[in-house]
Amino acid sequence: MQTEITAAQTAFHAMGLAIALLDAEGTVVGWTESAQRLLGYSAQEVVGRSATLLLAAAEDRATASAFSEADGAPRHWSGFTKVSHHDGHSVDVLLEAQSLAGPDGRAQWIVAATDNALRLPRNLPVGIVIRDTRLCCPWVNDTQGSKDGIPLQQRLGRTLSEAAPGTEAETLEALMRQVLESGVPAIDAEYHPFAPTQVRADRTLKASYFRLADAEGCALGLCAVSVDVTDGQRVRERLVILSEAHTRIGTTLDVMRTGQELADLSVPLLADFATVDLTESVPLVEQPLACIGPQGGHIPAFRRAGLASINQGAPESLFAPEEPVLVSPASPWIEVLRSGKSHFEPMLDTSPGTWLDHYPTRAEKIHEHAMHSLIVVPIHARGALLGVAAFVRMGDSMPFEEDDLLLAEELVSWAALCLDNARRYACERSAALALQRHLLPHRATGGSAADVAWRYLPADDHHGVGGDWFDVISLPGARVALVVGDVVGHGINAAATMGRLRTAVRALAGMDMPPDELLAHLDDLVISLAEEDAEPRDLASATMAATCLYAVYDPVTRRCTMARAGHLQPAVVDPHGGVTFPDLPTGAPLGLGLVSFGSVELELPEGTVLALYTDGLIESRDQDIDVGMDRLGTALARPGLPLEDLCSSAMDSSPAKAPSDDITLLLARTRALGPSQTTSWRLPADPAVVSRARAQATRQLNQWQLQHLVETTELIVSELVTNAVRHGNGNGNGNGNGNGTIGLRLIRDKVLTCEVSDTSNSRPCLRHPRTTDENGRGLLLVSKLSRRWGSRFTPDGKLIWAEQQLTPSPSGPPPESTARVSAPHAAHVRKGLPPGRSPTSTQVEHKQSSGNPL
Repeated sequence: MQTEITAAQTAFHAMGLAIALLDAEGTVVGWTESAQRLLGYSAQEVVGRSATLLLAAAEDRATASAFSEADGAPRHWSGFTKVSHHDGHSVDVLLEAQSLAGPDGRAQWIVAATDNALRLPRNLPVGIVIRDTRLCCPWVNDTQGSKDGIPLQQRLGRTLSEAAPGTEAETLEALMRQVLESGVPAIDAEYHPFAPTQVRADRTLKASYFRLADAEGCALGLCAVSVDVTDGQRVRERLVILSEAHTRIGTTLDVMRTGQELADLSVPLLADFATVDLTESVPLVEQPLACIGPQGGHIPAFRRAGLASINQGAPESLFAPEEPVLVSPASPWIEVLRSGKSHFEPMLDTSPGTWLDHYPTRAEKIHEHAMHSLIVVPIHARGALLGVAAFVRMGDSMPFEEDDLLLAEELVSWAALCLDNARRYACERSAALALQRHLLPHRATGGSAADVAWRYLPADDHHGVGGDWFDVISLPGARVALVVGDVVGHGINAAATMGRLRTAVRALAGMDMPPDELLAHLDDLVISLAEEDAEPRDLASATMAATCLYAVYDPVTRRCTMARAGHLQPAVVDPHGGVTFPDLPTGAPLGLGLVSFGSVELELPEGTVLALYTDGLIESRDQDIDVGMDRLGTALARPGLPLEDLCSSAMDSSPAKAPSDDITLLLARTRALGPSQTTSWRLPADPAVVSRARAQATRQLNQWQLQHLVETTELIVSELVTNAVRHGNGNGNGNGNGNGTIGLRLIRDKVLTCEVSDTSNSRPCLRHPRTTDENGRGLLLVSKLSRRWGSRFTPDGKLIWAEQQLTPSPSGPPPESTARVSAPHAAHVRKGLPPGRSPTSTQVEHKQSSGNPL
């Protein structure tokens, strides 16, 4: 039906539509200009002649003649045929003929023709009125009366204003006179029924007027063609509402906000009162229900996500937004959830014996606000049951119709997809946040090297969690490593990649690499991870982009070494509040390969604040990055402010209240270890210096009142200094004539650290020698005596360190790796001899940088 109405509108808009008036014998008595344009005949050439002469085929002429002459012929006829054009060729047209009633009872015919079948469907539901030059009505078809409500006898022989007095009729008559005078058709004049008691008052009609001419081209009258466009208007209104739904529903990825958007759109466009109740699992980001069993079963908990009313404050509602909603098992809400089908009740039944008997409070609201029509639609998408939407009309509003039910279901269907998308995103974001928070440090501490504070703010709901991370890693010698990184992308994959890189940085930091060397190894790892995750066909283009800034601060020397891979330079705030951004070699982001990384070493006074951050803190769409860095510098230039307050000040400087990228900030205020906690000596590379080194270490431990560590420390110093003497020249020949000097340093912090440095580029390797081996027991002895040990390269060579606990463990004897070893027993360990036999010399094991063991 709607297709026909739409096509009718198109037809009467088209100027190529030919309309002619025939008498009972089929003679043309009226001809329009549009008919002349279609067939090329003027009114003088056609009026007074039989219309059958215009038919091109003989069989069509015979049929038309028989049809017009037959008694009891149908009042309507249509079909495809060929008509003759003035220039001789034939035109394929669709003819539509309807009989007209007149005062003398004689049959008259109105014929419409078009050469485009899409313009004029068969059985066109149109009203047709013929009016003379005085605008009186001599002929009319039956359809017109059912449209405008004017009875046949009231219409015939009268003008429109006489048949239905009123302003609207007078306006239409003025338009008719213009058509009679100018001959220009009037298209789509909108009006409403003149007799609402006879037809529905809410109907909307459109009339088009065409002048009818005689053989001399003078006006005989006009033809008025009326189409009921009420249904078409309703369809257009529904399309407008649905179009608005695509714009206004689902603007965010918040399920509660989406529910409210559905309610807001529905009132007043569809209903007077609307509610959206979601199952509790949806806002809580839990697994949604699939369905409710047909025999009952567990009734889910609901939470009100949307509420809208034409009345201020929605007094019809029993529950406020975001409150839990109690649902009666007998209510249409549960019926809808069980069946998965909408509940449609145009006239709400409030009589005794209905579900309202079990819900008196709701029944009271229904009667109080004259609620009389109800639609309840289930909200489900992709097999998930999300909730229920209810639409109500109250007071004088028209009851819901079937079309309203279809519109409500369309709105809910779109909202359901938006809700499910929001729910799925919330699930992924929740998982990404949980993963990221689990992987990030929980109780990071800078130890004796620095006080630290940090902030992490995930991106807003639209952009999702990113791959920002930070870390604070304790290093031997009371040093601390500060790390900030950023994985490109958002979501759980970025968070998982972040976790892998943070773990890798910790592992590489444990190897005590310089910052630039660590980034080079991390770069290789990122390339390897990208290739592992890529499909074989995409191996050549596999990338995993990330940035990183790695800094190591030594509280003994107060020097900080930093390197970066495509990351923003840090901010350095001196104790007086001066802020600088040191110029570090930029380095390319991780994962590109074939890139070298450079480092910079700075001396930082005690109390200096080092700020490491990600780009989300300073970047803005409408400002240059330099503006953001200046803004951050201003926020940090507050000397004496507690570190936590300074961290908050820096975060508040971000212009984005709902950031599109993660924001990570790590602040570290440096400390320094003074002479009371550390001491160092420079010793010649001479075998005779070993005893001197032991004596100096012993005196220092006595001053620190660590007499209980003297014996083990002497052994550790002896082994490490002897090792440095023998291999300090880097040739590894073991001749005891090493060149240069040896450094010995003791650090008393949370542990006692012994460090021995030399100019060798070799690195020690722990071995487990056999009892017959003469070498290889020095580092084994050190590992037995110390809590842990290790080595690292320095700008001048290498450094070997060993740590000891300051006090014995209160839980019992220390484990084997940290147990004290007596001097006689230690000597036998070095030689692999049984107790009672003395070793002839001190042997240590070394591994050259070339990899050749000594």
